[in-house]
Amino acid sequence: MTAMHAIDVHSPRDSQLVGWLPTATAPEVSAALATARSARPAWAAVPAAERGAAVREAATALRHRASDLATVVETETGRPFASAREGVLAGASTLEQYAELGPVHRGRSLLGSAVDFMVPEPRGVVVALTPWNDPIAVACGLLGAALVTGNVVLHKPSERCPHTGLLLATVLHQCFPARVLQTLVGDGEVGAALVSSSDVDLVAHVGSTAAGRAIARASSAKLLLENGGNDPLLVDDDVDPVWAASQAALGAFTNAGQICTSVERIYLHKAIAAPFLDALCARAREWNADPQPLVDVRHRDFVHSQVGDAIAAGASALVGGSVPDGNGAFYPATVLADCVGAMRVMCEETFGPIAPVQLVSSFDEGLAEACSGEYGLAATVLTSSMEHAQRAWRELPVGTVKVNAVFGGAPGGAAQPRGASGTGFGYGPELLDEMTTTKVVHLGVPTGRS
Repeated sequence: MTAMHAIDVHSPRDSQLVGWLPTATAPEVSAALATARSARPAWAAVPAAERGAAVREAATALRHRASDLATVVETETGRPFASAREGVLAGASTLEQYAELGPVHRGRSLLGSAVDFMVPEPRGVVVALTPWNDPIAVACGLLGAALVTGNVVLHKPSERCPHTGLLLATVLHQCFPARVLQTLVGDGEVGAALVSSSDVDLVAHVGSTAAGRAIARASSAKLLLENGGNDPLLVDDDVDPVWAASQAALGAFTNAGQICTSVERIYLHKAIAAPFLDALCARAREWNADPQPLVDVRHRDFVHSQVGDAIAAGASALVGGSVPDGNGAFYPATVLADCVGAMRVMCEETFGPIAPVQLVSSFDEGLAEACSGEYGLAATVLTSSMEHAQRAWRELPVGTVKVNAVFGGAPGGAAQPRGASGTGFGYGPELLDEMTTTKVVHLGVPTGRS
């Protein structure tokens, strides 16, 4: 790890400098790790109800600063204020959820010649590496679950939104004892120094597959990884094509396609291709009337490279497909027809407002295509057939299957990615199990004495 340097953040809307922050140095990282290790026993000994009360206080503090945080998120990432504020409030709700669930997180017991009981205990020092696309909500899930179960946390927010991470730290730190939650500004070098340390017991990372694989190589700790995705949308021939197109647009274009479970590739039954594509193009033009920038120009150029490769290989851009004039990291909602599986836009993660469409002749063909690839985050099927819905959720090799809705789910729902998309539960009550380890106690009665 090299000496301290600065992270510059530029506005995705006009490319102007938002600000800069110094990264943590090697001695600062080492000191933070030592501080975390020393703080571990005292926080683990705090009664679970008191830890829950602290997490609940953090949720309240977050709600009070929701607008401030949303403003910084919009400034650094380009996410519109209203949407960014929803993300902050979602983070507060997640903290409230874990404030309730943490104190009642329990083990099991067995009765035999002796009593066996299984006790959940905190793992110890948790490193949380969080992303830029939904920085508050994701961070609150990992931090809340870790802290309420008695772990101490080192949080490194994405270098694309470090001011957001620091403001979140300001809001949360007041609710916990000193040293229990530390925030470090840094890039990949700081993250690598954290995850490779023998003082770390668990690494929780939400980000790219490349970064997740590097973490897996470098760390000997327990890993929770939510990595990239290439989520398919399968459109059957028995659904309303206009409704299906609205679902496709929602999944592909929301937050400029920068959601972990965005629709990345569409398999469309050719029987409804014409009305579906007409409606999808209409929705794309509506999105382009009020565009949202991508997080930065570097990412914009990556997205455009995939579109350009697809067009060169025979795809047609029905809407969008070109870099607009002017400053900022804007890229239009784009509809690509005539796509095939070998195109990068169909087999790699794009993470942009792109809706690539491949026509299929049958549900069977579409399902086979949707099952292809190395990623296993999520998938959606739109169908009126219960048989097809059942086949889809049984056969799709992903952690989450959504039927007839690209987004949504029950409160407190869990998610467990597969394949190149990661490992371990990242949400729901099950995340408390990931944040703890189990001690089994055999409790017998002494014998042989009168």
